[in-house]
Amino acid sequence: MIHRTLARVATARLPSGARSAKEGGPKHEIGPQAALLTSLVLAAAAALCLSSARAEDSAGADPHAHHHHMMEAPPAVVRSTTNYTVPDITLVRSDGARVSLAHELDDPRPVLLDFIYTTCTTICPVLSQTFAEVQKQLGADAAKVKMVSVSIDPEEDTPVRLADYAKRYQAGPQWSFYTGTMQASIAVQRSFDVYRGDKMNHSPVTLFRAAPGQPWIRLDGFATPAAVLGEVRTQIAQK
Repeated sequence: MIHRTLARVATARLPSGARSAKEGGPKHEIGPQAALLTSLVLAAAAALCLSSARAEDSAGADPHAHHHHMMEAPPAVVRSTTNYTVPDITLVRSDGARVSLAHELDDPRPVLLDFIYTTCTTICPVLSQTFAEVQKQLGADAAKVKMVSVSIDPEEDTPVRLADYAKRYQAGPQWSFYTGTMQASIAVQRSFDVYRGDKMNHSPVTLFRAAPGQPWIRLDGFATPAAVLGEVRTQIAQK
């Protein structure tokens, strides 16, 4: 394809006296100026074709490729303890209620928190399935934990869409989903140090807080249900 394009462009731009005898033109040699013009045209055409080919390759690339790679060889989960200041920001719950995030997280129960978006096909389904498994394993004790999932794609994730997503994972009443404005979502992500500039660059993080005023336990990576349950059950047993 590139060779045919180069040939067409070069032939179209050559001076009439510079065409070969095979094309029916006069048998004149190409002068220095014509040769220079030919080189410039060929170089420009080659650059154009190369740019087009790269654009096509880029358009066909999988935007989740780096996430697929991460999931094929997931890094070890890193556990740390951090103090976060919850911003006084209004979000919209999946039931349509406008709520203060600070108030929602000021719950006497242990709190599990993650960040997802409903059209994600790699990291988010794993995080949500982990929460679903934790909920299942806790059984009746699930009511003793508050589970929170905040969308990082609020422009797409309406309350209705989040409600459908919640049903997909059979979320119980203790598990709430939140959306809002993009500005609010980014502010929340920044406050928990999970903002990575774009939803396609997000990474798996699970956060756990034992009680109001206590530091947050941060699990970077794909924390297993067993690891999350270990954190939660320890706190439930102490209450």
